[in-house]
This record gives sequence, C-alpha cells and structure tokens, in this order.
Amino acid sequence: MSIRFESKILTRQQCIEAVRNGTLPRPLVFTNGVFDILHRGHVSYLDEAAQLGASLVVAVNTDDSVRRLGKAPDRPLNGQEDRQAMLAALACVSAATVFEEDTPYELIEQLRPDVIVKGGDYDMATLRETGLVQSWGGRAIAIPFRFQRSTTALVNTIRGTSSR
Repeated sequence: MSIRFESKILTRQQCIEAVRNGTLPRPLVFTNGVFDILHRGHVSYLDEAAQLGASLVVAVNTDDSVRRLGKAPDRPLNGQEDRQAMLAALACVSAATVFEEDTPYELIEQLRPDVIVKGGDYDMATLRETGLVQSWGGRAIAIPFRFQRSTTALVNTIRGTSSR
C-alpha cells in the first residue's frame, strides 16, 4: 500500500512544473521555513496561509541551509526528507519541496506565487522577496502568531535548559 501524502513531496523541478501545468491551481500561496519539530504554531500558521489561495506550497530549508542559519550545531533534528513528509501529510499543504539557498528568492522567482506568507515576526517590507512578488502583482503577508510556540523553546524544554 502506498502512502498518499508522499505524492505531495516534490523536487524543485517537479514543483515548478506542477505550477506551470496547473496541477497546483492558482491563486498559489508560498511559504518557507525549517519546520524542524512540527508544533501547533506551525500548523495553525499553515492552515491560515492555505486559506489565502487554492494551493499552498511549503519550501523547506535543506539540512545544509539550516546549519548556515546558525540555530544550533545539532540542528536540524529531523532531516529534510522527514520535515517534508510531515508537512505533506497536512491536509492544508498542497506540495512540499526544498530549497538549498539561504533564502527562497530564486524559487519564488521560478514559481511566481500570487501570495507569499511569513510568520508574524517578519517585517515583510524589509524582505527582498516582497518586492519580487509585488513586481508581478502578488501580495506579501505576515500572519500573526496565534500560539506562542517555537521549535527552539521545545528543544530547550526537552534538554531541560528552560522552564515551562
């Protein structure tokens, strides 16, 4: 028996082609992140993002790009394939792919989403990607946090380095 959600895990090229051929219908919403340990903050954010369009593409940082972010020497805890699978299993996610650059600028340029979304801690006006998506008439939206959760806080709790 095959696992149905795995069909939503796409290579970068497969994702680009799915957008071009209409397999991922528009309006197309795009977001990205590490999504190392999936938590309530992530899933509520992703569900809200999905409601902004017909398809939601989530681009996951590759393991190497996560290490360049300087989170912690042992991060990510879950490899990129596992992180993609967890996201693809969510009903609100249409496709999960990866990007290896420090930012998803080039992938956004290739996909040309109608909406890009980030968490409420981002100032969308300062992101290069905002100007890019606006150049073809798209929107850039920061979704406020509904639940104050973070993977870093969870990891610290598990390690016993913070109190809850």
